[in-house]
Amino acid sequence: MSIQLYNTLTRKKEPFIPQEEGKVSMYVCGPTVYNYIHIGNARPVIVFDTVRRYLEYRGYDVKFVSNFTDIDDKIIAAANELGEDVSELTERFINAYFEDVTALGCNKADVHPRVTDHIEDIVNFIQVLIDKGFAYESQGDVYYRTNKFDGYGKLSSQSTDELIVGARIEAGEKKEDPLDFVLWKTAKENEVSWDSPWGAGRPGWHIECSVMAREHLGDTMDIHAGGQDLMFPHHENEIAQSEAMTGKPFAKYWMHNGYINIDNEKMSKSLDNFVLVNEIRKQVDPKVLRFFILSVHYRHPVNFSEELVTQAEAGLERILTAYKNVEYRLGASANLGDQSDIWLHKIDACKDDFVTAMDDDFNTANGIAAIFELARLANVYLLEKNTAKDVLEKFLVTFESLLDVLGIPMDAEEDLLDEDIEKLIEERLEARRNRDFARSDEIRDELKEKGILLEDTAQGTRWKRG
Repeated sequence: MSIQLYNTLTRKKEPFIPQEEGKVSMYVCGPTVYNYIHIGNARPVIVFDTVRRYLEYRGYDVKFVSNFTDIDDKIIAAANELGEDVSELTERFINAYFEDVTALGCNKADVHPRVTDHIEDIVNFIQVLIDKGFAYESQGDVYYRTNKFDGYGKLSSQSTDELIVGARIEAGEKKEDPLDFVLWKTAKENEVSWDSPWGAGRPGWHIECSVMAREHLGDTMDIHAGGQDLMFPHHENEIAQSEAMTGKPFAKYWMHNGYINIDNEKMSKSLDNFVLVNEIRKQVDPKVLRFFILSVHYRHPVNFSEELVTQAEAGLERILTAYKNVEYRLGASANLGDQSDIWLHKIDACKDDFVTAMDDDFNTANGIAAIFELARLANVYLLEKNTAKDVLEKFLVTFESLLDVLGIPMDAEEDLLDEDIEKLIEERLEARRNRDFARSDEIRDELKEKGILLEDTAQGTRWKRG
């Protein structure tokens, strides 16, 4: 079965057939770097990192590009407020971005282009649009002429007549039509700027991604992705610019993830309910945050609440505990066991269910359900008197490969426990064997103070971070 992908452009699921066999070009709109990212910013990073991982799991060679907008009105305002140089501010928050998303298990893109490294490309792109009649200069600003592009509104399924309702020309704008949008902005006094044929200025927001995507992925890419909030006007304007410039489709498939609500309310500055990633990951294991985000299909809204995150934590712990128990049993198992073939087939069935779920528009929620079934089977198998190494090894490999697609690592205990804690656990086991329960409880309390919680199971003593 081929991957079926929901294409925002056509509003339906389609077979995923990249332009070049075995290769995928993919662009995801990145952040404007003037502050720490919030949980809403993190969702597309997690979602499309997972899409990339699954495409690679299915054998595709993926070229993944995600940009940084490092010049913008908000950036300039933040730098002025803090008395900081724009480049210093953006560098600081780019580093903070990488710290946050790396903690969330996201791999770096193959290319992270920055707007300020592509100014000459942007100027050249705009000049072509002017030469073709799709853009015009007006007192140092350059605007895109939307009524000249026949397909304007096709991504957001809006007609020009619908869009023009409510559109207006703001004070200081010198454009022909309310729907026209800026490609190049005249610099204000003491503002960061670059020379251009139209005077000193800087790029408008929408032109940046059109240029960077084309520079790194060519005229037409396979997948363009981002948050639902970018569909209009940002992605709509990208299409208009790029297709007017090249005469070719900008992207074959468009993907958009849904919003995040906070305790059933839309996250917004006016409600002051933003949840910054660098703050929440101090309170919640980043693996749990990622698991929580992926527990809902990417196109559906996610409701972020303490209760739901706690449920996700319990669910992930159930999976990880099953894995650890299998790992613990492996050393004491024979090479072959009764009914090995039956169990190997059951494990394969879980893997097939995972692939079926992910092939259906990257349905991570159903993919996680397949992993829960794998964990259930592992727990049932561990009740067997005789367990086989080949079955246990297959459980482990399957857990690892499927969770790797979701970006959730299987940490080895040896990497998490230092020598002193290991000695305390061994001492506690010896105290229990000697029926010295007072000392056993004392060690348990001591470990709890160090953030280590113990669980005595039929397979031995397990531990987890508290």
